[in-house]
Formats: sequence, structure tokens, C-alpha cells
Amino acid sequence: MTLKSAKIGNIYTVKSIDLDMAAMRRLEALGLTGGTNIKILNRNNGGSVILMVRGSRLALGSKIADAIQMKEVS
Repeated sequence: MTLKSAKIGNIYTVKSIDLDMAAMRRLEALGLTGGTNIKILNRNNGGSVILMVRGSRLALGSKIADAIQMKEVS
């Protein structure tokens, strides 16, 4: 499952991020790494996703959200 297809209000764990090295480093600097738990807060019609990562709100565009693989936390 990708971040783009995640449901609002659910909590997920990041499995992998398939982006170029510069984008991956930027996400790491913002706290979004493999194994991180995130909560989906909102989604816009254009595909962007707003999420909670380590106590901070983060908005990601649809291309980046589609490159992040996740699994749902039970």
C-alpha cells in the first residue's frame, strides 16, 4: 500500500521509500524514515497528503506520496 492510498485517521508504518537520494535525505531530515509511524490527517483532491510524523504536521505531494510504501498498524 502506498501513502497516496492510505485512509484518513489511520496509523501506518513506513516500509520503504522509493525516491531519488536528494528527496530521501530531505524526508529523513523531516523525520520520515523506514519504521516510522505516521497518522494520515487529510487528503486534497490533487492527491497531496497531510500527515503527522513524530509530532509534526507534514504535507507531501502526490508523486512523493505514491513512492512511499506502508503497512497498517493493528
